[in-house]
Amino acid sequence: MVLASSIVLRLQSIVSRETKPGDFAVVTVGALNAGTTSNIIPDRATLLLNVRTYDTQVRASVLAAIERIVFGECSAAGSPQDPDFEYYDQFPLTSNDAAVTETVRAAFAAHFGEDSVRTAYRQTASEDFSRIPDAFGVPYTFWLLGGADPETYRAAVERGTVARDIPANHSPLFAPVIDPALSMGVQTHVVAALSYLA
Repeated sequence: MVLASSIVLRLQSIVSRETKPGDFAVVTVGALNAGTTSNIIPDRATLLLNVRTYDTQVRASVLAAIERIVFGECSAAGSPQDPDFEYYDQFPLTSNDAAVTETVRAAFAAHFGEDSVRTAYRQTASEDFSRIPDAFGVPYTFWLLGGADPETYRAAVERGTVARDIPANHSPLFAPVIDPALSMGVQTHVVAALSYLA
């Protein structure tokens, strides 16, 4: 447990000390599991980490730092075994093609009105959407669709309480308004397709 704790402390320095200013990275220790009872020193510990970046090179650097730190701390502590690493729940970077984005944005503005189309800020969401177009070498754009009641959302914007009052899609309170969210979702797909097929 002491070894695992020292690893956690060292991992927290990756972003602050090893990531260049201007580059974005997050390293989260989501869970530390060790032992089963109070009077036995555990012989192993499991750390569950989450890494988020906007750049594949920064991601590679962060992953290399994690492995270097874990190996180094295990070696310094005299661990009788090398650490094991298992990578899962990994998602590629979603990077919208500028030309496709503008074509779809213009189609949305023409169909829904210019005021209904906004540019989304960069997000560190885990998204597997881009795996398919990347596999075929096809440029793409990924858009977001609001699902909250419009009046409730406007009121939260005016109060400055959107983050608190409008549950995001991984919240247990997330419940999109079926109408018009479902209708608008279908329309966005049709409008986007027709911007290329019409």
